[in-house]
Amino acid sequence: MSNIPNIKIAGREISASQPPYIIAELSANHNGRLETALKIVEEAKKAGADAVKLQTYTADTITLKSDSDDFQIHGGLWDGKTLYELYEQAHMPWEWHKPLFDRARELDITMFSSPFDNTAVDLLEDLNAPAYKIASFEAVDLPLIKYVASTGKPMIISTGMADAEEIEEAITAAREGGCKELAILHCVSGYPAPAEDYNLRTISDMKQRFGLVTGLSDHTLDNTTAIASVVLGADLIEKHFTLDRNGGGPDDSFSLEPHDLKALCQDTKTAWSSLGQVEYGRKSSEVGNAQFRRSLYFVKSLKKGETITRDSIRSVRPGFGMSPKMLDSVVGRKVAENVPENSPVLPRYVE
Repeated sequence: MSNIPNIKIAGREISASQPPYIIAELSANHNGRLETALKIVEEAKKAGADAVKLQTYTADTITLKSDSDDFQIHGGLWDGKTLYELYEQAHMPWEWHKPLFDRARELDITMFSSPFDNTAVDLLEDLNAPAYKIASFEAVDLPLIKYVASTGKPMIISTGMADAEEIEEAITAAREGGCKELAILHCVSGYPAPAEDYNLRTISDMKQRFGLVTGLSDHTLDNTTAIASVVLGADLIEKHFTLDRNGGGPDDSFSLEPHDLKALCQDTKTAWSSLGQVEYGRKSSEVGNAQFRRSLYFVKSLKKGETITRDSIRSVRPGFGMSPKMLDSVVGRKVAENVPENSPVLPRYVE
């Protein structure tokens, strides 16, 4: 398995030879309270997630304070807001980052973040973040990707809205910037996104085309798409996570609740373990069922030297005798020893 693409984040290998790496995206689901953010980290650990991801920006580092039409949001979850108003409401205060990173270390759950400008990267470097995520909409910000790459930490790039050429440009920028451990996520940048938009077969193509650790950033409302992605080769899965889907925050309505996240962690592992290897033989769970297969049995007793006739053997259950396909080759031969009625036809009985 050594030629399989792999990266490591905080000592945990992420590759096709390991169960999927599950990232709980905290995003804006703190809803303005540090206590809520801390509770989300605790619940993510309880549910079995591998990591919690933050987003590090302020309204001023991500957009401009303008009411012009370019900056107005029309339609969707955030209709009627300006970009500045949305990000002012949704951002996580930078002074919360240290207590959150400290709590994650206490709980032994990995924490990293999506930086949206160079100052965010500097803050996260001060906190010794073990990895970085480039958000879908920033996948075209090649200078930011290069700056993140210069940290030497593993990087995950989400590819929502990016075409194959833009993905290639982002990968090149990461490599040129010094990134040695790189993963990409197939993503649909709709909030929420319908399952039929996901085209999960793209994951297999991305793995082949780019040769990188590949996963899914999933904005659908349940776990079906994420679990299905494992079968198509997703090595890591990111889902938005909240305490209460009805909490009223900007991202709550399309986020998983704790019981959903726990199910995701368990069910993706089950899906991954079911993949196994190419195998046509009898499985360990089938061994006890051999008696329910058919095989050849003597239906009358024969003395040593007697000829085996067609009416002296039958194909019946259980399956402890010779295969039914041997019937024609056994008929007409002599028995090598006395055989009692209802005994299996075995090679040692046949001359």
